[in-house]
This record gives sequence, structure tokens and C-alpha cells, in this order.
Amino acid sequence: MDVYSPAHHFTLSPPAQNLISGTVAGWVQVVVGFPFDTVKVNLQTNGSKYRSAIECLGVLYRKYGFLGLYKGSTSPLMGNGLCNAVLFTTNETFRRLIGGGEKRTLSLREIGTAGAYTGAVMAFFNTPVELLKVQLQTESNNKKFVTERKYNGVIDAGIQIFKKRRITGLYHGITITVLRDIPSFATYFSGGTAGIACWIPCYPQDVIKSQMQKNLEFKSTIECFRAIISNARATNTSIFKTFSRGFGPTMARAFPANAATFLAYEMTLSALRNY
Repeated sequence: MDVYSPAHHFTLSPPAQNLISGTVAGWVQVVVGFPFDTVKVNLQTNGSKYRSAIECLGVLYRKYGFLGLYKGSTSPLMGNGLCNAVLFTTNETFRRLIGGGEKRTLSLREIGTAGAYTGAVMAFFNTPVELLKVQLQTESNNKKFVTERKYNGVIDAGIQIFKKRRITGLYHGITITVLRDIPSFATYFSGGTAGIACWIPCYPQDVIKSQMQKNLEFKSTIECFRAIISNARATNTSIFKTFSRGFGPTMARAFPANAATFLAYEMTLSALRNY
């Protein structure tokens, strides 16, 4: 009896598998973690308005409802899939290069080095995505009515910023993003509690980045840093508190969001390899 056997078994290449798995992981990360991110960004850019993360969450929820916590999520939903696809693919590439093209177990130092190189690359993808996200997350801070909003969604925000400031406008804050992402991803890929630990060496940079991407009038990272310090002194706020605003919701987000991201990535990758 003849048994049917397909002549060709279609298999995706490893880079394609990483791209698809990273895309799915990016979408899952946004769905799980975005409400925490909204609270974080509002605390970083308007921290003096709120006494705590819980108060900030309550104000945002009462004002905009549950879906309001996902305000600005279109940008990362569109971009995070690509960003995570590039993230995992780039990291795999650097790991292979550092390993000399051999499939061997890398040392923790080598893994961290690959992560640092990955972070430098990812900053160029993350900056425009996060800039549009921050612009939309913070545009309603001083708005009472929907008709007063500056942007009609992420596409309109991108078009307006590009028309006014060209490509450099979309990359406003690129320097501080590079300085954030290099140590962040070096830690992120080192395993264990990386989802939480990766924020420790880079959180002050993230605060500066959010301020810069909210206020596009800052001409440089140094100017933004000085303005933050000046405002802290004027309001008698400690430097530590100034550069740690929003850290609580960031930690609350880190474990579920990063666990879901890696789980989605590994499950999708496994499914594609066994397809």
C-alpha cells in the first residue's frame, strides 16, 4: 500500500522564524504591559500632580476609562512587533558572531556583550516608536475636551511631527535612548530576573527620554537634564525621587510583560520549528 508523503516539506529559515516569533512576542508585550507603561510615563512627565502610582492610575481610569490606559498603544502595536522581531533576530546574530559562528554556550559576559550591541541597534528602532507613544500618552494631560487634542491618532502624530521637524523630529531623544538601551539590553538577555534587573542601570535615562519626547523643544539631552534638575530644586524634590518617578509601575509591569514576551516568543518559535 502506498503511503502519501509530500515531496517537499516547507520550512522557514531561522531568521524568518525569529522575525515571526519576535513579532508575536511584541504584540503580547504591549497587550500585557501597556497600562503600566501609561502610568509610568505620566508619573515621569507629570509626577508632581500625583502622590502615588495608585492615585495616578485612579485619575487616568476615572478620566478616560479602561481603554484610556491603552492611549497611544497603536504606535507600539504597530512598531513593537517589528522592534521585537529585529531585537531577537539581531541578538541571535550577535551571539553567533561572538561565538565565532559555532553553536556553543556563551559565557555570561559574552551574552551581555551581545545584548549591549543589540541595544545600540534597537535604539534606532525604538526612538520613533516611543516618541509617538509618549506624545499620545501625554497630550491629554492638560486637555479637558477631546476636540482640543493635538493629534488624531498615531499616523497623524507622525505626519505632523515629520512636517514640522522632518526625520530628526521623529528621532528626538536618540542619544539618551542609546544610552538607555545599551545597558538595558545587556542585562535583559542575561537571564534570571533580567526583566526586572534591566531597568536598574537605565531608569534615570528613561526619565530623561520621556521628558525629551514629551517636550520636543529641548535641543539636547544636556539641556533636558539641566531642566529636570532645575525643576527638582525649585519644587524641593530630591534628585533620587525625581529620577525614580514611575519606577513602581515599571517593576509591576516588568515581570508579567517580560515573562509573557519570552513565553510568546518561545512558543511561537517552537511551533514554527515543528511545523
